[in-house]
Amino acid sequence: MTAHAQRLPSGSVDLASIPTDRTRGFSGAKKEGKQALVDLGPELSELQERLYAHGRKGSARRILLVLQGMDTSGKGGTLRHTVGLVDPQGVRIMSFKAPTEEERAHDFLWRIRRALPGPGIVGVFDRSHYEDVLVPRVHGLVDETELERRYAAINDFERELTEGGTTILKCLLHISPDEQKKRLLARLAQPSKHWKYNPHDVDERARWADYRRAYEIAVERTNTDVAPWYLLPSDSKWYRNLAIGELLLETLRGFDLDWPAADFDVDAERARLTGETPVA
Repeated sequence: MTAHAQRLPSGSVDLASIPTDRTRGFSGAKKEGKQALVDLGPELSELQERLYAHGRKGSARRILLVLQGMDTSGKGGTLRHTVGLVDPQGVRIMSFKAPTEEERAHDFLWRIRRALPGPGIVGVFDRSHYEDVLVPRVHGLVDETELERRYAAINDFERELTEGGTTILKCLLHISPDEQKKRLLARLAQPSKHWKYNPHDVDERARWADYRRAYEIAVERTNTDVAPWYLLPSDSKWYRNLAIGELLLETLRGFDLDWPAADFDVDAERARLTGETPVA
């Protein structure tokens, strides 16, 4: 699978015409797909640790993985099964809900800036600044002029981040309404998952077409060369996890990072520990 093949081309977007259950680029079944993700683990973990090490040594490079999608599309599952393959000390996960009173007193990007990953970190946004153009459009909370201002502000913001060393991976987790219904019913069927069920999700589900259009517009306005969108068919959880894992791995490989060179005399430090005379 070539993960970057999931990148959406620029131009108009028609989500209704794009299958949510395809497994493009992978010919195996679920069992093979889950094993393929596990097999990515060692290399993914090592490359992420190299990124973290370079951050500790002054590099500004970092990754921001943005996960957007309808309820039950798999943001939490991606965190557990894919992001969970790497060392947690090099990961920062942030989840954005409805803005607080303090956050509403500032521009919509204020809370996002406060949550950005530091150098060497893989930052993950479980929902993101895109909530501030999706929900307001669907519920009519702001007018069209303000929405357009926000799209432009997002593009400027993401360009600023990339110029400062951040690689942004924006993933739209694309599921069908039928699959969402199945997952919501599964939560109701298991008492151990009742805590994950939110009756409000059913209210938002009734606005499916509105959300789909809001996503289409947001993607069209913000699918830039510096911060492109990737569309991940997510009816198959294993495929979604694998595709994001491959996207992360390809990105880290592209950094071509070796381990940082020691900024001290290795032989002298070894001699200090062993009591031996360092080799001249």
